[in-house]
Amino acid sequence: MKRILIAEDEVAIREFEAINLKRVGYTVVEAGSGEEALDIYDNDAEGFDIALLDISMPGMDGFTLCKELRKRSETLGIIMLTARTQEMDKISGLMLGADDYITKPFSPTELLARVDSLYRRVEMYVPQTAPAVSDDITLGEFTLNLRKRTLLKNGVNIELTQVEFQMVEYFFSNPDVALGRTDILNKVWGSNYFGEEKIVDVNVRRLRMKVEDDPSNPQRLLTVWGMGYKWSTR
Repeated sequence: MKRILIAEDEVAIREFEAINLKRVGYTVVEAGSGEEALDIYDNDAEGFDIALLDISMPGMDGFTLCKELRKRSETLGIIMLTARTQEMDKISGLMLGADDYITKPFSPTELLARVDSLYRRVEMYVPQTAPAVSDDITLGEFTLNLRKRTLLKNGVNIELTQVEFQMVEYFFSNPDVALGRTDILNKVWGSNYFGEEKIVDVNVRRLRMKVEDDPSNPQRLLTVWGMGYKWSTR
């Protein structure tokens, strides 16, 4: 069962989201505040695949809720909903662990496209039960296990979201190859993604904070100016 938690204080918007998602087969649980959403998440026995979080809620806002949910799960898909157009709101949400954002107002088509795309990525993140041809990809001090979907650095596990894992998998499958932003976007978010390429840049920044000793002076995840990024083994 595809289960979604909606945290939105405006009843009309929450009902709009819930109705459209239920129509295509999602099970929706609604919360009118960040506090209520967190309580539901902590006490729900079945779990959730995706959370839609409004940023501008009274009390616990969407940023705080996103941070708390990400502490509890690296695999939960999180989409931030905002009426604001400022770049920092979008970047802040992504840096806190969100996977995507939608700017209000949005159409049912965009909502469903974003949710479906994220759900497919979340579903892919479930560890494989069948043995893979080769479970491990080792590059220097890093080992990526494709079956367990883990990344180790010098034997120490690095917690990755499903988006971060897919990015690392793409880089590890193409070591020392410059990958364009559009290529990364299509590979990780899908060719039908509604958003902008800058989501790649923000997620690279977040990933560097996890894998680099000095994120301001990266040695592995490098920028290829005018093109995109590459994972360096040198």
